[in-house]
Amino acid sequence: MALYFYQAYSKEGKKVSGYIDAPTLPGAKELLSKQGVYPITIVPATQESALPWYRRLFSRKVKTKDKILFTKQLSVLLKSGVPLLQSLELLTEQFEGNLRTLIVAVKDDIKEGTSLADALKKYPKVFENIYVQLVRAGEASGKLEIILDRLTDYLERRDELAKRVRSALSYPIMQLVFAILVVVFLLTSVVPTLVNNLQSMGKKLPGTTAFIMGISNFITGHYLFLITMIGILVAAFSYVRATVWGRRFLDGLKLRLPIIGYFAKTNAIVQFSYTLGMLTEAGVNLAESLDIVVNIIDNQILKDALQEARDKIIKQGKIAQYLKQTNIFPPMATYLINTGEQTGKLDLMLLTVARNYEEELGEVADSLSSKLGPILLVVMALIVGLIVMAVIQPIMESADIGSFG
Repeated sequence: MALYFYQAYSKEGKKVSGYIDAPTLPGAKELLSKQGVYPITIVPATQESALPWYRRLFSRKVKTKDKILFTKQLSVLLKSGVPLLQSLELLTEQFEGNLRTLIVAVKDDIKEGTSLADALKKYPKVFENIYVQLVRAGEASGKLEIILDRLTDYLERRDELAKRVRSALSYPIMQLVFAILVVVFLLTSVVPTLVNNLQSMGKKLPGTTAFIMGISNFITGHYLFLITMIGILVAAFSYVRATVWGRRFLDGLKLRLPIIGYFAKTNAIVQFSYTLGMLTEAGVNLAESLDIVVNIIDNQILKDALQEARDKIIKQGKIAQYLKQTNIFPPMATYLINTGEQTGKLDLMLLTVARNYEEELGEVADSLSSKLGPILLVVMALIVGLIVMAVIQPIMESADIGSFG
């Protein structure tokens, strides 16, 4: 059976589209006709490019949780003794959308003699290089279900860590955005109204109030200029980030920033150690494993440092020694990796390093989230309080509240 995408007219004359399983293209037409649907176009849905451009534009990407579920269920089926092709057939009923299309395409490739790894390799946006290489190692060793278990654990831990880091940063950012909106509202709506009332009464504004009013006048009088400048800055940032030198500059800047630099380095340690540990455990040779590992690091500065270490490691085989020279790995990490080299348990020690620093990164993310929130709340209260006091001060003076002391 293969999956086909169709566009057709229903009995009522409405244009409809969807997917249908059929052994052949004529078989798909026959099935649609029996359903009272009259096809206009039918194409094999084996590649995303087979879909019309407007469907590709609005089609949903494969979510990480769906990929994790697919990996976990495939492992369970294989461990239960279900053959690979039958397992994939069963899984097509569990998913929908792009992932279902992909599974059917993979199943069809395997029917034609392609290995599972080579079939998955056609979809790098869903199944990254480490996924494909581990599946390839699992097929070669006859331990595919064990490798899939490892992959499930890896994907779940990586997704959980990403969520914790995003949560640690997103809440303070939301607070900051809210604070900015409150301040802008006060400066553009509340302050001008109250101050104008005071000025109409002939009251002289105190220095603080005049300063706040000056900021308010600048924002209300030049808002188009400010919006334009923000747009230009965003466009300039996007352009710089899209260039090679711009990415290097921004990656270098990230490493110099206190909190962001820590996250970038520690995340690189986790990615490197976890990936190399799993590949080594699966029996992938060191040179190929290091190539895969280096390419998953998303910071160009760190990637260059690890690439240089990779070349030295392949020539001389001293992993811990050259990782230490990168100034990325802390002493404890290099000590554990060196211990693994000496005892022949490199894969175990790499996975230990990954889990230790993954846990540390998660704890720092949680701690950061709990501390930044109150700090930003205090800063917001001080700023809003300053604006409120700048407005209240002249009102108090005009009422001669001080004379009651």
